[in-house]
Amino acid sequence: MRALQTGMVLDACASGIFRAGVGMYYYISGQVAHVEPYLAVIDCGGVGYACRTTSYTLSQIKKGDKAKLFTYLSVREDAMDLYGFFSQEELKLFQQLISVSGVGPKAALAILSASSPANLAMSIITGDEKALTRAPGVGKKIAQRVILELKDKLAKGQTVSGSGESVAGPAVTIIPQNKLSEASAALAVLGYSQAEINTALRGVDIDSQPLEQIIRLALKNMMKG
Repeated sequence: MRALQTGMVLDACASGIFRAGVGMYYYISGQVAHVEPYLAVIDCGGVGYACRTTSYTLSQIKKGDKAKLFTYLSVREDAMDLYGFFSQEELKLFQQLISVSGVGPKAALAILSASSPANLAMSIITGDEKALTRAPGVGKKIAQRVILELKDKLAKGQTVSGSGESVAGPAVTIIPQNKLSEASAALAVLGYSQAEINTALRGVDIDSQPLEQIIRLALKNMMKG
């Protein structure tokens, strides 16, 4: 079966009409009509769109409120499923996860539901298998494969298209060689500028701290700032 990924905009003012494009982010915007585990229904102009989603996205929206979900449409011979995410970063991680051999949309949602997008990106970059295996149905082999295939792509700031093709992103352009550059790469993937990263890492004991602690301390410094 062949899966086709398309971007789209479903706006409450567009009467539920699909519009496709290339090289842009697309979303569905409207009132949250219904929520349940792994599902959010968004009412756009009287039409309810069932978006399969993550626990993280569900924690960010509320029934009756307006919401915007960035979307991914999976079309197969026997099914058409719409996936929606609270942020562009979460959508990108979903696309990256399903580009990994053996990881389908269901497993990708489970992995994303076990953590926030920022923590998941950090877990992959730092090679934290245990963080990935907390997701239901995700064993050590899948966790290792995700880390193997995505660690360098995330560290380089690359994104992955629906076809699995890697394209350069704006974050980091080299593979990290030491703890300082690995910490900087992880923070860049989370959306921080180099100036913010340099300030956050100032005063952190890079030599004696493990990588994960360095990143945690830097994030703590970001929040103070």
